[in-house]
Amino acid sequence: MAEARNEGRRGGVAARCSAARCSKAGQRGSCEVDGNMIGVADHIRQHGRDRPDVIALVFEGQETSYADLDRNTSRVANALIAAGLAPGARIAYLGKNRDIYFEYWIGAVKAGLVNVPVNWRLAPPEIAYILHDCRPQVILCEPEFLDRLGDVDALILVTEATEGHIGFAAWRDGASDADPRRDAGYAEAVLQLYTSGTTGNPKGAMLSNRSLLGLRASVPAGELPEWYRWSADDVSLIAMPIFHISGSGWGLWTLQHGAKGIVVREFDPERVLDLLVQYRITKIILVPTALRILCDHPAAADTDFSFLKYICYGGSSIPLDLLRQAIAVIGCGFAQMYGMTETAGTIMGLPPEDHDPQGSPKMLSVGTALPGVRVRIADEAGRDVPIGEVGEIMVASQSTMIGYFARPDATAETIDAEGWLRTGDAGRMDADGYVYLADRIKDMIITGGENVYPAEVENALYGHPAVADVAVIGVPDPKWGEAVKAIIVPVEGQSPDPAELIGWVRARIAAYKAPKSIDFRSDLPRNPSGKILRRLLRDEYR
Repeated sequence: MAEARNEGRRGGVAARCSAARCSKAGQRGSCEVDGNMIGVADHIRQHGRDRPDVIALVFEGQETSYADLDRNTSRVANALIAAGLAPGARIAYLGKNRDIYFEYWIGAVKAGLVNVPVNWRLAPPEIAYILHDCRPQVILCEPEFLDRLGDVDALILVTEATEGHIGFAAWRDGASDADPRRDAGYAEAVLQLYTSGTTGNPKGAMLSNRSLLGLRASVPAGELPEWYRWSADDVSLIAMPIFHISGSGWGLWTLQHGAKGIVVREFDPERVLDLLVQYRITKIILVPTALRILCDHPAAADTDFSFLKYICYGGSSIPLDLLRQAIAVIGCGFAQMYGMTETAGTIMGLPPEDHDPQGSPKMLSVGTALPGVRVRIADEAGRDVPIGEVGEIMVASQSTMIGYFARPDATAETIDAEGWLRTGDAGRMDADGYVYLADRIKDMIITGGENVYPAEVENALYGHPAVADVAVIGVPDPKWGEAVKAIIVPVEGQSPDPAELIGWVRARIAAYKAPKSIDFRSDLPRNPSGKILRRLLRDEYR
């Protein structure tokens, strides 16, 4: 049976509170009798009390201590409560990475609310759908994205004072810094991230305190892989977008452990290299595309990387030539992380010792299950397949999402009654528990670390009057890992311009989802039932 367990000595046992003077007993979201489970905001309370002067966040020269972070998040919570938001209500954030995003999110947690960071790269109709779906009562927005909000019934705050709009800092500082302690329960939602829709609209994956914290807290630190451990001495770079679990989750890991987080609005190789040296950053998470850009930058060869311990990456495997280049230029440990929004991020990992610059079979895998995670490979009926055979990767752990917001049917299709989550990825497992991706069951394309589903690109192109048929696939690309390609059958007598078609798509969905190239042909390969055989097209272009 192809199933791997890596539960650790205390797998499945509630996290034990590290706050010795926890004062939440008996309150909503309190530390519980069977293990003193503590939530997202409890870590900030603890560090604010025990390590008040330690710097928590740095953003464009502005430093925020843990004491200030604790006080500011309480002010945010009280301001939200004063605005009339009841427990469980949604708030939203539309903008790039900022330090105040974490104040806003954790403040919402202290008020028992759910934060919804929205992908600023989406097209206005996509943003409108998400806001309509989650119906936030407060939206914090960067001024440059105000025109994307449309007509929303919500209190609008801006990150920086703007004429005609309420500035975040003034709104926050008008409230008391007394902690309201109205946190959601350990199993209740605190974060809602929207996933790309495979065939329809995106779904809001609800992540609880347990989803975000339970997996790591259920295993003694000494039993965690070295690359997966954190300490208060770590300094991390928060460069991945906060609307991804790799951004919000990485930032939370930093703050959970009392470490220092260096926040950048978005990835810029020259800025990142400067910050690495200035703050002696020890941990980074990137996608392979960004790692290549970093290594290719002229200043990289003269940068001192001696203090950098690990670069974690995800979204796709690292090409062997890039690994060799990164080892030569940077020389730290590299770890691949496999996970998804629905698992609150990483559930499997390929450790540094398996990153062989000479190449090895293990490097073709996504690694093994983390402690506390169970993985199995199943057929279409949900039965386990033998070792080495391909099936769907299914996982179970404390990090699994609560479900999709207001989508019980979709939740039931993804998580079965026993808690097994269908990842949608096809793969196989070897005798050592290493998992190898065989294909993407849902045909997902990963371009520059962003997920793109062919169906939504095809739907955008189908609306063009010159397009009779279309198939969208991912093709290898040295910069982006994969690039979106559209193969189009034009309407008879029409000769559409590729640039005009790409512009058509960009006006309807996010620009990064638009094809980077378009080919034309007279027909597309289909099976007897009429389904487009994208696999044949991918094989042809590869």
